[in-house]
Amino acid sequence: MAMNLSKNKGYGWAVSAGLNAAFAAISAKFIGPQLFRYAMVIFFNVVMWGCYVNSLKALSSLQATVTNFATNFLSSGLAGFFLFQEPLSLKWFAGALLIVVGVFVLSRSSIEEKKSKD
Repeated sequence: MAMNLSKNKGYGWAVSAGLNAAFAAISAKFIGPQLFRYAMVIFFNVVMWGCYVNSLKALSSLQATVTNFATNFLSSGLAGFFLFQEPLSLKWFAGALLIVVGVFVLSRSSIEEKKSKD
């Protein structure tokens, strides 16, 4: 039970890392003083790395990296669509669905693998 809670926290940290990476990209696009944009990018990247390191304490590097990437990809794409009116094609949504399925399969296979080793 404690290992499952640790895994969940690891995925939470990995998702937080991905969201902060997306926030860094979003903050670079907002209109404002250039120095402020640079400061926000640096801030979100520092927070992202802290979250990513914490995710590595509970997950394998593959799980943490893939979850971080998927969250960053999805949130950046959706932010571009909603905040900047960037078009998203059907291919983008198909790819996003495949990424989500891949992350789910990866997380499930890791859990089943650990159960079978115990």
